[in-house]
Amino acid sequence: MVNDRGTRKWTSMMLPEHNQMLEALWKEDEKKIKPILDEQQKIEIDRILQLALMDGLTVEITYFMDHNYHTIKGKLLRFDPLKNDLKLDSEENDIYLHDIINITIL
Repeated sequence: MVNDRGTRKWTSMMLPEHNQMLEALWKEDEKKIKPILDEQQKIEIDRILQLALMDGLTVEITYFMDHNYHTIKGKLLRFDPLKNDLKLDSEENDIYLHDIINITIL
């Protein structure tokens, strides 16, 4: 059986620029793609946002930012369709509506 060390055995022959390029390539592979929502999903997200704002319900929002998925929970403080963003009590930054992938009422 061959004891292969992968790319570690070649690093002594590589320039630092090659290592940086390989790390950048591996990071590029880890990036996720934002899913495209259809009209029904957008309408459902809008309906849940309005319901949560009117009744003061706690929601769990999954959104896409920086090539990764994030999930937060909290009560909706502000929902501004003109600025296209919303504010939760548990999050200090605004979340843009076009970044939201899924929302559920807890």
